[in-house]
Amino acid sequence: MLPMFRNGTAASSCSACGAAAVPGRSNVTGWAPPVLDKLSASAWLAAGASDESLGFGWRMIWRGFALLVTVLWSAGAAMACPPAGWDRTGLEGLKAASFEIADAGERERFAEGVVACVASRDPFLRDGVAFEALSHMFREEQLSDAVKIRIARDLLRRLSSREPNGFEAPFAALVLAEVVRADGLKPYLPGDLRAAIGEGAVMFVAGVNDYRGFDERDGWRHGVAHGADLLMQIVRNPKYDDRAYLGRLRDALGGQVAPAGHFYIYGEPERLMFPVVFLARRKVFTAEEWGAWFERVTGDAHSWADVFASQKTLARRHNTKAFLSAVWLNAKISENGDDDVLLAGAEAALRKVP
Repeated sequence: MLPMFRNGTAASSCSACGAAAVPGRSNVTGWAPPVLDKLSASAWLAAGASDESLGFGWRMIWRGFALLVTVLWSAGAAMACPPAGWDRTGLEGLKAASFEIADAGERERFAEGVVACVASRDPFLRDGVAFEALSHMFREEQLSDAVKIRIARDLLRRLSSREPNGFEAPFAALVLAEVVRADGLKPYLPGDLRAAIGEGAVMFVAGVNDYRGFDERDGWRHGVAHGADLLMQIVRNPKYDDRAYLGRLRDALGGQVAPAGHFYIYGEPERLMFPVVFLARRKVFTAEEWGAWFERVTGDAHSWADVFASQKTLARRHNTKAFLSAVWLNAKISENGDDDVLLAGAEAALRKVP
């Protein structure tokens, strides 16, 4: 089983680690603000936009109120991190103990509470605790199905977050990859929730326009890479078997191969490659269909005129060649012959790029 990637490294897990006492637990139950339903805010926004019985000024106030609710939803979620009863010292001890919590009830309360930390600006809380803890607990099958489903619903709401710092949605995607991976190995998600995650993942990847990768103070955002990780796990999950859906998933990936004017420098082309290779192994699309897809991703020969004349076109060349090279090389050296359907199309597209 290919490991789940976290910003270029394998996710942590420790099946051999035993339960350990964790120092530094706070005995104070932290105050958690009420969580407002962001989907309800969206409904209010839509209602305000369509209710012509309200005057223009009132509609603007209504929209502003709905927007405020959405912001408060994200802010409230972020304020709930770290989970009640935990301070930084306790979390550092828990991390050192490989996130092993002996008591099942306490473990599950922690798992549900730590989801809010995907919105934290602190990389220790967001990446070092929330992602690593949830990845470990999902991979070691330490959570009940009911808890995993509640976590999945929480993360799905966060996947559409527009919080301005740009952390919540990418890290919701990254943890959702663990949710989907676990479901692929041992199905537990209700069908409607599984489908909603699939559609939400495609919409998220197609809509990414924040290409910030790593910051030495804030850590990772990496929306494209994290979205690609989620789509990779969806592709590997046999429950996602609708051909039309998988076609939309493939197109969402193609749309992020070469974003206008942006040079990928944090391994994004390779991360986009993985779901493509695994999708090829599903035998959903023929070699001819893959060839047509590569043509659409690459564009016609005329579109490459004057490619060396601007930063925008140089970025397109850089990103496209990196993606196509990664696809071709991995399909070529793979011991799985099912991904050979990619070779002719990827090579033809590579030859087209100057």
